[in-house]
Amino acid sequence: MKGMRRREKEVTDRAEMVRVLKETRYVTVAMCDEEGPYLATLSHGYDEARNAVYFHCAQEGRKVDALRRDNRVWGQALIDLGYAHGSCDHLYQTTQFRGRVTFVQDPEEKRHALTTMILKQERDPEKVAAEQVDEDSVRHVNIGRIDIDLMTGKRSDKVVVST
Repeated sequence: MKGMRRREKEVTDRAEMVRVLKETRYVTVAMCDEEGPYLATLSHGYDEARNAVYFHCAQEGRKVDALRRDNRVWGQALIDLGYAHGSCDHLYQTTQFRGRVTFVQDPEEKRHALTTMILKQERDPEKVAAEQVDEDSVRHVNIGRIDIDLMTGKRSDKVVVST
């Protein structure tokens, strides 16, 4: 894999890359199908122990068809730190990741994935989990798990004016 051109922006600390995955509400995932490249932005939950991103989706559709055909993905989690007015610069932190998607069948792992996503997204996760995670929801939900095999990071968190 080709190295990063702007080495001063490279993030090599795994804990910092994981923090971005944990903090962001969404990840964008690239895949390919017979029509070509395709992007999907997903709400997610990151499981650090498994180094995996969980997401839920419909049982069928372009994304599911693409992932069943070729389960390789490239994704990005982005923390937008805003545009730096007057400097033509945008500040950010990203974690890029590569992995393979598996659609989870095991009910206990589905329950774990739903709980992981609810803890990430909801203001009152215990209440939402108690109300929505039951045998019926676990049976019918489609859960994807991205098993990450590579992470890279990049940040621009201060304005650097080059001359």
